Amino acid sequence: MTTTKTIPTILQLIENNHRFLIASHEGPDGDAIGSTLALTNLLREAGKDVVAYNRDGLPKAFSFLPGSSQLCDEIDGVEPFDVGFILDAGELRRAGSHLRDCCTVLINIDHHPCSEDFGDVYCLDTAAAATAVIIYRLIVAGKMPVSLDVATCLYVAILSDTGSFRYSNANAEAFSIAGELVAKGIDTWDVASALYETQPKERLQLLAQALSTLCVSPCGRYASVATTLEMMQLTGSGPEHTDGFVNYPRAVEGVEVAIYFRQLDNDQFKAGFRSKGRIDVGALARELGGGGHHNAAGATVTGSLNAVQTKVFARLDELL
Repeated sequence: MTTTKTIPTILQLIENNHRFLIASHEGPDGDAIGSTLALTNLLREAGKDVVAYNRDGLPKAFSFLPGSSQLCDEIDGVEPFDVGFILDAGELRRAGSHLRDCCTVLINIDHHPCSEDFGDVYCLDTAAAATAVIIYRLIVAGKMPVSLDVATCLYVAILSDTGSFRYSNANAEAFSIAGELVAKGIDTWDVASALYETQPKERLQLLAQALSTLCVSPCGRYASVATTLEMMQLTGSGPEHTDGFVNYPRAVEGVEVAIYFRQLDNDQFKAGFRSKGRIDVGALARELGGGGHHNAAGATVTGSLNAVQTKVFARLDELL
């Protein structure tokens, strides 16, 4: 489904309403947070009453983004919203099923394949490099001004979801929009420094532990790393410090699929998958009860680390 038919509807809803909720998926990444804050800043600058929400709160890595200090992780007891935007979520439960009851109208904007049609307005384009790309199209179609704050949030969202323009989703549109956003006055070095060169020591200590678990398959075509709750306790780190860990096994020569196993509970692990193109890890994740893209996906799997690895590796052996 393309966005061309739904964008005018969304613009009309923005014009005709005043109170908005902007939310994205749990465990938010750069696209989720960047898109949320871009739309939040945009609507506030237009005089709207806006609440930015994520059930898991703000990852520290994105605390430099304009408007980040006002993102909340609780909305209990607030008055209903005229319109709620659910961004980059794939499924409503990933943002919070309770949000349906908080909003008179719910708008689902996403670029994930197999995204649920849970909104009153469903705006999906799997060809978009990031959800932020669709937000930018919305802004252009509505002829709305793009402030430096909005531009910075959109730029970070696109930069993050394309792996700094290294991934296969870094298409011509993504480069074009990034260029237009940079022209608004973004200091690209400041952004890159904040994203990639301002890391807490706890993250590097946890990364050292994770790299010690590096496992490369006998065929050499998939590899994994893992972190446990014990590792996090020893290093004083948390889930917010693990973004990008999956890229280390992905960088091993010959590897086509990378997996990062992160312990959530005693017998529960989140498996994050990255593919270099031949294997559809989105389909694999959906088999395991999760979801995502062809090249980037995830699922929560029950069992010990060894049991979860055995299950995932056996399926990868079949696929490869």
